[in-house]
Amino acid sequence: METNIRSFDRQISASLFERTMIGNSKLSAALRESKHDLTNTFKDRYVFEFLNLPDPHNESDLQHGLVGQMKNFILELGKDFLFIGEEYKLPVGNSDFYLDLLFYHRGLQCLVAFELKADKFKPEHLGQLNFYLEALDRDVRKPNENPSIGVLLCKDKDS
Repeated sequence: METNIRSFDRQISASLFERTMIGNSKLSAALRESKHDLTNTFKDRYVFEFLNLPDPHNESDLQHGLVGQMKNFILELGKDFLFIGEEYKLPVGNSDFYLDLLFYHRGLQCLVAFELKADKFKPEHLGQLNFYLEALDRDVRKPNENPSIGVLLCKDKDS
C-alpha cells in the first residue's frame, strides 16, 4: 500500500494528469486516426528527476540512467510498456545502426522506439527516427503487429 501512495504522490508532484492531457492533443494525425484508443498512452513531457543526472548530461548518461532505473522509467511511461532492449541493433544494408531504447506496447500491439537526444530538437532527429521505424517495420515487426511508433525525447521542445 505504501508503494501505491508514494507512486500516487510522485504522479501528483510531477503533474502527470496535466502532461498526459496535453500529450493526447499532440499525437500525429496517423496515431489519432488509429483504431486503438491512445488516450493516456503518450505524454507531451516526461519527468526524469529520479535519475539525478548532472546538467549538462549527454545521451549516453540519459540512456544508462533510464535503463538503470527501468522500473521508475516504465512507471513514468505508463501501463502496458514492455522493455525489449537498449542500443537495439538494426542492420540496414552493410551497416549497423543502434536504436537507443526499444519497447513493445501490449495494448497497441506494436514496437515503440525511443530516440534520446540530450540537446534541443533538430529536424534531422525526426529523419533518424523515421529511418529506424522503417527498419523495424521491415525487419523486426511480426505480421500480426501494428506499425511501429517512434518517440523522440529531446531536452527541450520546439513546438
